[in-house]
Amino acid sequence: MYILDTDSLSNIVKSRPSPRLLKNLRSLPSEFQYTTSINVAEIYYGAYRSPRKEKILRAFEETVFPNVTVLPFDEETAQVYGQLKAKLEKRGINRNEPDLRIASIALQHKFILVSGNIRHFKDIPRLKIENWLE
Repeated sequence: MYILDTDSLSNIVKSRPSPRLLKNLRSLPSEFQYTTSINVAEIYYGAYRSPRKEKILRAFEETVFPNVTVLPFDEETAQVYGQLKAKLEKRGINRNEPDLRIASIALQHKFILVSGNIRHFKDIPRLKIENWLE
């Protein structure tokens, strides 16, 4: 099972999406394709900041969102998040909140995170990550 990070979701609707990303998604049944409520919030935030808001929203709502299952940040995720953040702080590592929440959801479900932002997640123990944008 795979969680698509915001950069992967955004790449899908680009005029020239990553061939590797598209190939991997086409070979993967839709029931194995997930994202998180955090990623969806980031997509909406980006769209509402853009002068092309309607076009961006339509692309995601027609092309992307119907094909992925959105995982919530729930009480169980909150526990994973709290443990993870405390461990990282003890090691002197600070990550931004959205990335920690996305990683917590991936860890909770034991899913692989698909992201081109490897450096955002590299210090997170047990997180499996793949870059399909290269």
